[in-house]
Amino acid sequence: MYDISKFQIKENPVILGLESSCDETAAAVIRGRELLSSKIISSATEQAKFGGVVPEIASRAHTEAVDEVVAQALAEAHVSVNELDAVAVTYGAGLLGALLVGLSFAKSLAYSLNIPLIAVNHIRGHMAAAYLIDKQLKPPFVTLLASGGHTAILHTKSFTEFEILGGTCDDAAGEAFDKVARVLSLPYPGGVNVERLAKSGKNNIAFPKCLVKNSKSLQFSYSGLKTAVINYCHNLEQKGESVVREDVAASFQFAAVQPLVQKTVECAKQLGVGTVTAGGGVIANGYLREMLKGECDRENLRLVLPEKAYCTDNAAMIAAEGLIGYMNGNFASLDINARAQIPLK
Repeated sequence: MYDISKFQIKENPVILGLESSCDETAAAVIRGRELLSSKIISSATEQAKFGGVVPEIASRAHTEAVDEVVAQALAEAHVSVNELDAVAVTYGAGLLGALLVGLSFAKSLAYSLNIPLIAVNHIRGHMAAAYLIDKQLKPPFVTLLASGGHTAILHTKSFTEFEILGGTCDDAAGEAFDKVARVLSLPYPGGVNVERLAKSGKNNIAFPKCLVKNSKSLQFSYSGLKTAVINYCHNLEQKGESVVREDVAASFQFAAVQPLVQKTVECAKQLGVGTVTAGGGVIANGYLREMLKGECDRENLRLVLPEKAYCTDNAAMIAAEGLIGYMNGNFASLDINARAQIPLK
């Protein structure tokens, strides 16, 4: 009988992490905070044909890939399935059909091995990625979260407790990158292609920064910035003038990134916190990483940045957050369901 009340907590558990919230089917194995393996099978190439993720295609791809990616992760980690102490899996937020593939697999595995199932909030996974880079990292610290669905600055007070200091009023940072990419006729995924184009452009267009009217507020608004880019390109086209796409990309990137960095560093200084971390797909942006490192160095703040591979969707971060849940005995029952939306807190 599967009874979560009888599971014992081990000191350095071997945890399999599973991630299937969008177009990446991913599996990873950790032993304590040591990352043993991380494998991904992506359907991004197929999705690019449609200019974005098609949920049905993603779900089918997960179904075909999940067995293989788990086998790859276990083999690379030199761990047998019987050595696992727990299974951590994304149960939300994301595409419902895609989530159900990973969650169903994880439930079956946990039940068959009679080991704990840990349900992980995808966004909390992004926040936990920093723990894999610095194995001695402990709260408190300030975290910049920037992804396709969320943009926030958080005060991480403990491994399980955090306070949202500010966030976006409308579009998330990653969402704005994707929308601007479409305006510039760039292929999916948008963020990486905007960054690539911006490298050969100049920051010479005064797009509005994504701040609300009160400059002291920690809230962001990306809707106006996105609209400004659309209007700028449209107006030039109406006049028969050419759009220098490289300059648009570079100017947009600066306007999108600079306020994130500025406000994050300000928060750390005001709270007297000496460490800054970051997580989410947008944190893979090299321009943002350089700017954040420069500002933290200037203010003598310690910066812990996950490697780019662990900023975008991956299972290592899910395993890392799963470890926190495991050590606190936060085990899920087998009747837990996938959720397309989960509040950040």
